[in-house]
Amino acid sequence: MAGAVRNISKISRLLSSSPSTQQLGDLQRCFLRCMSTGKFENILVEKRGEKKNVGLIQLNRPKALNALCDALMKELGTALDEFENDPEVGCVVLTGSEKAFAAGADIKEMQGLTFSQTFGGGFLNHWNRLASNKKPVIAAVNGFALGGGCEVAMMCDIIYAGEKAKFGQPEILLGTIPGAGGTQRLPRAIGKSKAMEMALTGDMINAADAEKAGLVSKVFPPGELVDAAVKTAEKIASHSKLIVAMCKESVNTSYELTLNEGMHFEKRIFHATFATKDRKEGMTAFVEKRPANFTDE
Repeated sequence: MAGAVRNISKISRLLSSSPSTQQLGDLQRCFLRCMSTGKFENILVEKRGEKKNVGLIQLNRPKALNALCDALMKELGTALDEFENDPEVGCVVLTGSEKAFAAGADIKEMQGLTFSQTFGGGFLNHWNRLASNKKPVIAAVNGFALGGGCEVAMMCDIIYAGEKAKFGQPEILLGTIPGAGGTQRLPRAIGKSKAMEMALTGDMINAADAEKAGLVSKVFPPGELVDAAVKTAEKIASHSKLIVAMCKESVNTSYELTLNEGMHFEKRIFHATFATKDRKEGMTAFVEKRPANFTDE
């Protein structure tokens, strides 16, 4: 509620003046944030890009450094569902604050749980909603991405980081282990030795080392990070959403299959693109030397 009040106050100030083009953009973002705040308590949701074809989700628990409580993860799933069903949105950007992408799972929620409660209740199972998203998701990571925060970033398809970002799996320091992919996705991203070192020591790595290890695609100044992620998302969203989803599925499948099986799968998906209107349009536009007009069919 406090966030909504602040946004309404800012809207009022802008309207009382003669807003410039930039201020009008700020006004629109404030309005969207105000609407989002009324619907969600732990995240902010809006559309970005010139064509409003990028969904932006910002984790918004600043006092808890965006600790991933159950309510936040459920809201994240709801927002992803809405963007998944929005025909205008072709890519999603997930971010936090400049101080923390997400400092981890909410320890206060987990502290009193028992084995029977976690095992019988399928604790953390619904977190995988992010990894199963058909539309690509770019994580824009500023500040801390620790424990569950690092795992959530790894569920995304691309990770961009701010120069001051820190990644880590410190669960070992709490007498437990990663439970949302830290022991599985991290070795696939950076190799066994480095992943084992991070998981067994609880030590963090910085953005430069994360990029060097292959966990992060690119590193940007903190203030430029989200805009850079949105720019990449706009480029992805300009392509056929159908073909993008097929390409994403093929890349993800490479982690589950042998090379021979993966090549077979890729070939079948490649063949399947020839049944789509967008494949024909893309190749025809190339031959005719004009921009393609994809219809997601």
